[in-house]
Amino acid sequence: MAGIYVHIPFCKQACNYCNFHFSVSKKQIPEMVHAIAREAVMQTQFLKQPMIDTLYFGGGTPSLLNIQQLVQLITTIQQQYTLAADAEITLEVNPDDCTPLALQQWRHAGINRLSMGVQSFRDADLLWMNRSHHATAALQAIVQAHAAGFDNISIDLIYGIPQLTNEAWHQNIHKALSLPIQHLSCYALTVEPKTALHHSIQKKSKDNIDIDAQAKQFELLMQWLPEAGFEQYEVSNFAKPGYQSRHNNSYWKGIPYIGLGPSAHSYNGTWRQWNIANNSLYIQNIQNGNIPAEKEILTPAQKRNEQIMIALRTKEGIQFSKLDDNWTDRHQKQLIDAAQKWITQGLMEWLPQKEQLHLTPKGMLYADGIAADLFEVNASLH
Repeated sequence: MAGIYVHIPFCKQACNYCNFHFSVSKKQIPEMVHAIAREAVMQTQFLKQPMIDTLYFGGGTPSLLNIQQLVQLITTIQQQYTLAADAEITLEVNPDDCTPLALQQWRHAGINRLSMGVQSFRDADLLWMNRSHHATAALQAIVQAHAAGFDNISIDLIYGIPQLTNEAWHQNIHKALSLPIQHLSCYALTVEPKTALHHSIQKKSKDNIDIDAQAKQFELLMQWLPEAGFEQYEVSNFAKPGYQSRHNNSYWKGIPYIGLGPSAHSYNGTWRQWNIANNSLYIQNIQNGNIPAEKEILTPAQKRNEQIMIALRTKEGIQFSKLDDNWTDRHQKQLIDAAQKWITQGLMEWLPQKEQLHLTPKGMLYADGIAADLFEVNASLH
C-alpha cells in the first residue's frame, strides 16, 4: 500500500507560530486546483506500488476549497490511481468552515476522516495564536460533524503556550474528552525562525515559551489520555483503539507516498523529492509540463537515519526484525551499544527477545535529541 498527500497552500489568516507554506490570498485557488490535478496525472509512475491506502488533504486549509474543487481532485486521483475500497480519506478543516452543508458535501465526496485544527478551547489562547475561529465554533463544529455521520474525527491541540497553566491545560483536555472524537494530536508550541511569533518574542511583545512548563504539560498529557482510553501510539498522537491515523502511520513505517502541490514531499523507497514552495512558480511549471521538484537519492546511511528518526517516535520504536537489508548485524549491535547511555538513564529500553529498541515515556520528552545522537553513530558506519 502507499499514500497520497495533497498540499492546499491557502489560509484565511496567518497563525503567528506557523512556518508551513501557504498564502492568505485566495485568488490562485482555481489555478492551483487545476495544477495539482495535472500533477496527479504526471506523477503516476513515481510509485512502484499502485494501490493507494490513504489520501490526505493538508495545508494550509483544505476546507477553503469549494466542493467542486475538492471533488475534482478526488475524482482525478481515483481515475489515475487504484484507491483501496476502504481507503482512509482525510480532510484537514478549520472549525469555522464546518457548516452543516459543507459537512454533508464532504461526506458525499468520500471524505471519511476529519482532522480539525482546534488548538485550544480557550478564546484567550486562540487570540494569542491569531487563530481565525473562536472556542464556541470549535465545539459546535465537532458536534455537527458527529451529527453529520463522521465517526473518525481528530483534533489538534497545542500546549506550552505562555499563559496556559496546568489547570487550563487540564480543562482543554477534559473538554476534548467530553466530545465525540476518536483521535488527538497534541503539539508543543515551537518558535520557528522568521514566523510572526518569533519576531514578537524578539521584540518582547510576547513572552517566550517555558521549556520546563512544556515538559510538565506533556507528562500530564501522557498520564491523562491513557486513563481515558486513548493510546499514545506516537510521540504527539493519541487514539482510541482502531482509530490510529493510517496515513501518518505510513510515514512512520517508511511506506512510500506521493506529495502533490507546492512544498509537498514524496518518497518511493529509493529517493525523496520535494516541490518548490512558491505558488506562482509551481503553477507555471505544471502548466508547462514540468514537475518543479528537487530530488535526493538516499544512501544506505541516510535510509538508516530516516528509519531511526521515524521509528523512535512510535510506541514500538525500532524493530530490527522488520528493517531492510541496509541493517546488518554490525549496524544493529553498534546502535544498541550507543543506546546504552540512554537505557541507563531510563530514557530507552532494549527488548532482545523482540529485537526492539524504543523510548520510554520519559524518553519521549527527548525524542529529537536522542535520535540526533544516534544519527552520529550511524553516520560513522558503512
